[in-house]
Order: sequence, then C-alpha cells, then structure tokens
Amino acid sequence: MRGIFAVIGLGRNEMTDFHIYVLPVGGGMLALCPMPDPRDHAVVQAWAPDLVISMVETKELAAGFTVPCARWMQVPVVDYGVPDDDGDWHRAADTALPTLANGGRVLIHCRGGCGRSGMAVLRLMIAAGEAADLALARLRSVRSCAVETDAQMDWAHTT
Repeated sequence: MRGIFAVIGLGRNEMTDFHIYVLPVGGGMLALCPMPDPRDHAVVQAWAPDLVISMVETKELAAGFTVPCARWMQVPVVDYGVPDDDGDWHRAADTALPTLANGGRVLIHCRGGCGRSGMAVLRLMIAAGEAADLALARLRSVRSCAVETDAQMDWAHTT
C-alpha cells in the first residue's frame, strides 16, 4: 500500500483547480493541498479529514476562515519559512501521528500547497518511520513542488 496515492479534486473553475494530494502514511492517510476557500469545502468535506493543520500566518487566513473537519490546528509559518515556535508544531504532530496510527486522515495546507505544507508532510512521514530520502521521493511523486527551500528541508529532517 505504500506506493498508492490519490489526487482528489473538483474544479473551482477551468482556470484554478483545487486538488488534495493523498499518501498512505503510518496506517492512515496524509494529504496536502492549497488553502481551501469556500468553493473547495465540498472537496474537503468529501475527503473527511479528522484533522486539518494550517501552516500559514494568521494574516493569511481570510476573516471567518473555516474548513470542514473534525479538528483544526494552526502552526503559523511565514511563506518560504519554517515554524518559529516548535511548540506549535509539536502539539500538531502529537495530534497528527496518533490520528494516522489509528487509520485517520490528516490534511495539511499552506497558501499554495507546496513548501510549508510539504515540509510538514515530510516531517510526519519521517516521524512515522519512513526513510527520509524515500519519503521525499514518494511525496514529490504526488506533489513535485513539495518542500521549496533548504531551510524547509532541514526542518523536515529534524525529529
């Protein structure tokens, strides 16, 4: 099952498609996507995440930002950056890893669904026991833009 992945999406319109990029990880399903807007809620709701982690600064969230899920957490990160406060990340990871181990679904997003969300997904894949190089190759096989900077790569490899 390690090699199986899915891309789930319904178009916002013909110019801007919204997709959820899914990988089996640690007994559950781990996914990344761009920041959902209200037009994307049906896609997110259909995927039924148990946990959504927003890897964006508060100012990037639209007023009244909502996403259909059982639980939502935020780890504020500037674009192209890494978390300033690892406490926020550790709380999110301490929720995500057991969710995955119990067969749950975790969805991580940033603005574009590449760098910040990619580094978080990679770090969870490694924490779940995957070899770093293989995890990165598997992640980039479904989302080629995942992890955009050297600092993000270094952070993802920190356990």
